[in-house]
Amino acid sequence: MAPPKQYDSESSEGEEDDYTETNVLLGYASKDPGDDSISRLGGRPDWLEAGKPPSAALARCKICKDHMVLLLQLNAELPTQFPGHERRLYVFSCKRKSCRRRDGSTSVIRGLRVEPGAKAASTAEKKEDKKSKAEEKNNTAKPPSNLGETLFGSKGLGTSSGSANPFATGPSAGGNSSNPFASPSNPFAAPATTAQKTTTETRPEEDEAKTKVEEEAKSLPKSFAETLSLNNPQDPSLNPPPPPEPWPTETDQPSPYPVSYLSEAEFETLDPTPQTIPQATRMDVDDSSGASGGGKEDKEVFESSMDFDFQKFADRLAQNPEQSIRYEFAGQPLLYSKTDAVGQAITAAHAAGGGANRGIPRCGNCGAPRTFEVQLCPHAITELETDEMSLDGMDWGTIIVGVCERDCQARGVKEGEAGYLPEWAGVQWEELTAARR
Repeated sequence: MAPPKQYDSESSEGEEDDYTETNVLLGYASKDPGDDSISRLGGRPDWLEAGKPPSAALARCKICKDHMVLLLQLNAELPTQFPGHERRLYVFSCKRKSCRRRDGSTSVIRGLRVEPGAKAASTAEKKEDKKSKAEEKNNTAKPPSNLGETLFGSKGLGTSSGSANPFATGPSAGGNSSNPFASPSNPFAAPATTAQKTTTETRPEEDEAKTKVEEEAKSLPKSFAETLSLNNPQDPSLNPPPPPEPWPTETDQPSPYPVSYLSEAEFETLDPTPQTIPQATRMDVDDSSGASGGGKEDKEVFESSMDFDFQKFADRLAQNPEQSIRYEFAGQPLLYSKTDAVGQAITAAHAAGGGANRGIPRCGNCGAPRTFEVQLCPHAITELETDEMSLDGMDWGTIIVGVCERDCQARGVKEGEAGYLPEWAGVQWEELTAARR
C-alpha cells in the first residue's frame, strides 16, 4: 500500500489548507444506477451465473433457520492481485428482531469465477519471477561486464503505478460491463514489481525439487494430490461446504430492502482538525433504571472505557457523513468499539504484531489467513430502512468483512464456472448501555 498523500487546497479566503487523502475508498448510495448496477445496497442478489445460484444454506440464518435478506452486493474484482478472477461479495442479515445480536444472524458469501487459463498463467508468472530473482541474486556477486555503461550510461528501471480499479468489470477479469467505481488507477492493488517482492526467494535447485513434487502429485489420486500439492493445501479439520439447497421462490422469501446503488465513490479525505460531533449525537449512559447509589461513578467509568473508541469512530465518519461502505483490500478496519469480542480480537492481534487481520478467523476452505476487505457504515442503515416506518430497526455500528487472502475457489469448481464460499462477518453492535439523544 502506498502511504497516505498530502495535498494543498485553497480555501474560500484564499488561504492554503492541508488535508490527507487515505487509501480507503468510500462508497455513497444513490438511486441512480449510473453505468453499472452490480454494486448496491438492498434488493435481491445477482449471481455470477444467472439461474445457477449457490446453495441457499449459505444465506440461511443460523438461529431461526429462515432465509436472510441482502444488505450489500459488491463488485470486488482486483485484476492486479487476482488476474482473471471475477469476484463479488454478498452480505446478508436476518430481519427477525429475535435474532439480532446473536452469532449467525449475519453472513457473507464470496462469489468467484476464474477465467480459463488464468491459474496457469499466474503460476507461470510466479515461476518466472522466482527464476529472475535467482538470476539476480547470482549476478549481484559478479562485477558488471560494462562498468562504464553501468555507472554512467544505464537507464533507470521503470515501474508502473497504473492498474485497474478493484470494482471494474472488464476483459481482464472476465466481466462484461462498465463499473461506477472505475478510476484511472487501482489504489488498493500494489504494482506488479511490489507484489513480486513478497514472493519467497528460492534457489533454482529448490524450484526444481518443488516442481518435481507437484508433477508427482498430479499423477496420484485426487485425495493424495490435494494433500501433497504445495499450491492447494487441504486440512480435514476445515469446515466443509454446506450441502446444496435450492432457493425458495421470491414470494416465499423475506421482503428485500429497497435498492440504493453505490454509483458514487471517492477516496477518503480527512481534515487536519477533526470535526466535533454535535451534542445531539453524543452517547450518554441511560441510568434511569439503575440503583440509587454510584450512578455518577459508573457513568464516569463507562465513558472513560467506551466513549473514547466510539468518539474516534464517530469523528472519522463525521468528516464524510454519508459514506455507506469503506473499502480497502488488505487494509485496516475502522473499529466501532475495542471492548466487544470483534474489537478485542482485532486489537489484540494488532498489539501482538500480527496485524489487525490476524484477529480474523482463517479461511474455512483452504486454511489461508483472511484479510479485511470492506465494512458497512451506519449510514447504510438509513438507506436500507428508508421505507421503514418503525424506529426499531437494525442496530449494528458496523459490519466488517474478512475474506480469504488467496481468493481461493470452492472445491470441485472448474475454471470458467462460478463457485461460492462463506466468508467472515464481524458485527459490532451498538452499545445497549448507551442511548442516543
